[in-house]
Amino acid sequence: MVKAKYQNVLDLGEKLKIQNGDVKVDGNKLHITGVANTAYEKNLLWDEIKASGGENPADIMADITVADTTVYARHTVESGESLSKIAKHYYKDPMKYNAIFEANKNILKSADVIHPGQELVIPNI
Repeated sequence: MVKAKYQNVLDLGEKLKIQNGDVKVDGNKLHITGVANTAYEKNLLWDEIKASGGENPADIMADITVADTTVYARHTVESGESLSKIAKHYYKDPMKYNAIFEANKNILKSADVIHPGQELVIPNI
């Protein structure tokens, strides 16, 4: 029962390729562990847990660690994107685009010019 309740979390974990993932059911409690690639992916999992179980769910114990704590996320630019659109997606604030530009000056010459396929670092801020 409890595993079915959080199946969307387990599916997201597979989609994100969570490393060393483990799922156990102990009575009416689900125990999950794993290593997310970035803090952003860890946050996505926690948001999914809260969506299913509420703000402080008592029927799930999750121990999710992060493999790369040097960045918040990594993002591959898609056609039509801008740094402000990317900043809004990750930080909920398009004005934080400059943080992304500063973290990627090694590949970006201007905050106004990005190209599909570029791999950007989304810094911890």
